[in-house]
Order: sequence, then C-alpha cells, then structure tokens
Amino acid sequence: MVQPGERPQVRALRRWYAAAWILFGLVPPALAVADQPDGTRAPTLALLSALGLCYPITETFPGNPVTRRNAFLGALIAGIGAVSYLMGGAASLLITSLPHFWILAGTPRRAVLLSGAAAAAAVAGDAARGVPDGEPLTGNSIAALIGYAAGVLLGLWMHRVVGQHDERARLLEADLAEAERRLAEAQRRQGAADERERIAREIHDTLAQGFASIVVLAEAARDGLRSDPDRSGRQLVSIEQTARENLAEARVLVGAASQGSVAPASVARTLRRTLDRFAEDTGLTVHAELPDVECDQTTRIALLRCTQESLANVRKHAAASTVGVVLERHPHGVELEITDDGRGFAVAGSRGFGLDGMRRRLAELGGELTVTSSPGEGTRILAMIPARA
Repeated sequence: MVQPGERPQVRALRRWYAAAWILFGLVPPALAVADQPDGTRAPTLALLSALGLCYPITETFPGNPVTRRNAFLGALIAGIGAVSYLMGGAASLLITSLPHFWILAGTPRRAVLLSGAAAAAAVAGDAARGVPDGEPLTGNSIAALIGYAAGVLLGLWMHRVVGQHDERARLLEADLAEAERRLAEAQRRQGAADERERIAREIHDTLAQGFASIVVLAEAARDGLRSDPDRSGRQLVSIEQTARENLAEARVLVGAASQGSVAPASVARTLRRTLDRFAEDTGLTVHAELPDVECDQTTRIALLRCTQESLANVRKHAAASTVGVVLERHPHGVELEITDDGRGFAVAGSRGFGLDGMRRRLAELGGELTVTSSPGEGTRILAMIPARA
C-alpha cells in the first residue's frame, strides 16, 4: 500500500516484510493443518488464503488509502481470531503479523490498540475452542500475550528511534534550506556588486573619459576664441562629436542600443578613428600599425576600451610628445601595444581605477595586461587576449 511521501527504500522494505509475512506467518499454519480433518483443514486454508489475498487486493483497490489500510487491519484481526479458534491458537501468526499494525495504523496509539485487539482475538479464539473442557489460558495464549507485549515495547522503541531520525532529518533539511537561501542571497549580492563594478568600469572608460575630453577641449576653445578662431572652431566640432559619442555610449549602458554601435566590424577602423581624434585634440604625434585583424565583438570592445583608457592616461599624466600603437595577430591571440615617450611612473606603487579596470576586463576574456614603465622612461602597455575557438 503506497503511502503519500513514502521513500522508495521504505516501500521496498515493507514489500520484503509482506513476502516474509506470507512465508513465515501464513505458510506454517497451512502446513500444520495438512493432516487435520476436513472440518478443520478446509476452513483454515480458506482463511489463510483470504488473508494472503487481502493484502494485495486492499493495496490496489481504489479509494481512500486510510480506508484501505483500516480494512486490511480489520480483516487481519478477524482472521487471526478465526484461525486461533480453528487451530486452537495462532500465536505465531499473531507475532509475525504485529509489524503490519505498526506500519499501517498511522500512530503508536492506534498500533497498540489494534495489535491489542488482534492479541485479544487470538486469546479469545483459543479460549472459545477450549470451552468448556479446556483451560481458559493455554500456552498458545500465553505466547500470544508475551509476543504482543514484546511487540508493543519494540514498536514504541522503534517509533522513538524513527521519530528522532525524522527530527534530525527535518533539522538537516531546514539547515540545508537556510544554507541554500543564504547562498542564493550571497550570489544575488555578488551579482549586484559585479554588475555595479561593470557599470562603473564602463562609465569610467567611456562617459568619464569623454566628459574629461570635452572639458579640456572647451577650455582650449575658450582661450583661443580671439587668437585662433579657426582652431577653436575645430575644437568645438570635436566637442560636439565627443558629446554625441557619449550620448551613444549612455544609450548602450542603459540598454537602448547594442554595443555593435560602439565597436564596428573592423577593429582597425575603430582604433584608427580613436587615434585620429586623439591626435587632433592633443596635437601629439601618433604612430600606428593597425592591420585589419579579425576578432569577435567582445574582443573588439576590450581592445577599444584599453586604447581609450591608455590614451586618457597619456593625455592626463604622461606629458608625452609621441604615442605608438601596434596591433598584431598571433597564433595564441591578439596583442595590442601602446607606448609613449612621457615622464613614466613607478609601476610597483601605482594604483588606479583605470589600470585595474583594464586588468579585470582582460581577465574576464582570459587575457592579461602588462605595464612597463619607470620615471623618465615613458610607458608601455601590452594587452593580450587569447584566441577563441
């Protein structure tokens, strides 16, 4: 009888017990009445057969499971009493049947009461057969009562053990659920932190750099309005272009446009346009070797961001006169080298959001960033992104 929520191991164990009950509970009485008169043998065999068939019938019969279990236990009690009357005792059948009551009764109280009713039926059947000449309490009846008492003690002990095991399992499940909840919350917080870091990095590499460029160009344009209006006009055009690009970058960040608008199909053209704007805005000499390297969209964006950040650092800190940019494709991946002849810096003690952002961006693609510099010796930035299958 499949019970709701029953584990497969318990169901298998219960079925093994049912087979053992038939083998050791029903077969021995059937063998014992084989040489008895027909008046005893026929009804006894019929009763034992009915009990054996009652279990699978009530297991598969449709309806309420509780009703089916109660129907089987009621038939078992009546059958034990009838077999005891016919055979002059049914202690062995009672003892082997006691686990049925603890498995199917539902509660210890019901198990004690129903198994007690079965023991009483066995004793009553034995006593009814012995009246009026026999003893009211035979050895078979005493064995049935002792078996019942032992069954109650064992059943209560097992119920306590199983209850403690179930309580431990419940506590473990609660602890596991709490751990899973905490893990999910930690992952959510980590995901939110990673997303904030990504957005901050994108803003730093795009919008912040663009606004810094706009400020520098606006100051230069204001100072040259009277002395060099043509140059100021070009600077105003550059300010307009930078503002438009910043607007496009902002739309990408909020999801209103795809990143394809930031990095066209050719990374060489993208970098060339960035370098031309840089040279126009700063007046620095830029030497570039930019072959048409094929790479995926993520790699193109990473190379563009590294170039933008490196040029921004040159503009703000290097005081350089010349910048060199070399893009190369190797069997192991793509390399981008950016050098300048500026004042340089001590790499070991340098800390900055821009360099750290480039390192993290490349690390996400399995690449790495190498920074070589020393005071007065210029700076070399080497970004390597491995080839993707």
